Amino acid sequence: MRTSTMAIGRAVHSVCRQHAPSSVALPAQMIASAPRSAYLHIPFCHRRCFYCDFAVVPLGDRADAFGGSGSGSIEAYLDLLSAEISLSPQGPALATVYVGGGTPSLLRSDQISGLLQQLRGRFGFQQGAEITLEMDPATFEQSDLQSLIAAGVTRVSLGGQSFDDVRLAALGRRHRRQDLLEACHWLQESLQVGGLQSWSLDLIRNLPDQGDEEWEAQLEQAVAVQAPHVSIYDLSVEPGTVFAWREKRGELALPEEDAAADRIAFTSRRLRRAGYSRYEISNFARPGHASRHNRVYWSGAGWWAFGLGATSAPWGERMARPRTREAYAAWLQDQRQELDSSLVRGSAGSLPLDDRLLVGLRCHEGVDLWDLARRCGWDERRCHRDLPALEARWQPFVDIGLMERLGRRWRLSDPEGMAVSNQVLVEVVEWWELLPDPVAPLASFSER
Repeated sequence: MRTSTMAIGRAVHSVCRQHAPSSVALPAQMIASAPRSAYLHIPFCHRRCFYCDFAVVPLGDRADAFGGSGSGSIEAYLDLLSAEISLSPQGPALATVYVGGGTPSLLRSDQISGLLQQLRGRFGFQQGAEITLEMDPATFEQSDLQSLIAAGVTRVSLGGQSFDDVRLAALGRRHRRQDLLEACHWLQESLQVGGLQSWSLDLIRNLPDQGDEEWEAQLEQAVAVQAPHVSIYDLSVEPGTVFAWREKRGELALPEEDAAADRIAFTSRRLRRAGYSRYEISNFARPGHASRHNRVYWSGAGWWAFGLGATSAPWGERMARPRTREAYAAWLQDQRQELDSSLVRGSAGSLPLDDRLLVGLRCHEGVDLWDLARRCGWDERRCHRDLPALEARWQPFVDIGLMERLGRRWRLSDPEGMAVSNQVLVEVVEWWELLPDPVAPLASFSER
């Protein structure tokens, strides 16, 4: 992911999954309900941004999907993506679809329409389904937006990252400030006339040598363009990226931890004054504009996923697809013989309690610890044995104002607690690792 908080979450998840069994017989109450959300990954970009470690395929600055450079690669990939969708078990109608990347707006509107129609044919769409498309300000015109809306897109996630030309160049972005302002204008205009249901703006915070005044100016601009939803990510230096190479050479002056946390807290206060609610650590929305698809991930509900490098969890158990086109094509051949167990209801495991806590604590509402444990299959004896130790780890955070306890519900305080969320998340990981049988089947536990 793109942020330090999200990066720690990924690292935490990796640690936790080491405990997960390959096959566990689960009681009926632990089987997830059928997923009503789907993610489609479009890996193509003109170039890889300097901070990006996503599964992307750079095609060059002149690439397009209209018969020019890269169009053959795009068509070949869409054939693979279509094949994967057709292999998926059918399920209930989808309430949310998210087309991410990469740069999905590199595709023609008819290609996006074709993918959505295939999903509709496989699953169906609920009335009023939220269909989000990631767009890059340098890859579309106003007419393209209208075509995409006609194809079924109801929400756009705009990869702005910064309103500063110098910063954009330093990040390896192709667009410039004027491109971003123009794209924001088109999106807001479409929202006002009822074309789009909503749109979101991405910004990156805590960039190298970024001062408080500079960041405050970025926030003011985001408010000025009237983005109904803002996603704000802290820069994370990932292995193998240009930024990782620059950091190794001592060329990347990142902010100190305390300064970064102060800036996170300031962000929450400023956006709150502008009418935004913080519903998740990195996401702020005006009333009625919280992303329904985002909430699927943070709620622990299941989702389908399709495409290179995409991670699905329809029944709770996560499964990541290969990150190269060749490996992805080979994996699809294997799926034609036998679907991965994570995609088959009754074969997949449920998300363990630690995973549910890590994602739940990212949300404004937090978690009801004991209720969540019971829904993950823990009986009363196990809850009384193991949960007080985690509560004892969290209580010091309550004492210093970083967490709040409301009855049985625990949550991070906003803005102070969310600014240093990693400290709380690490406590979950350490507690989980010390448990004698963190994911043992209930039968095994009860027999002791």
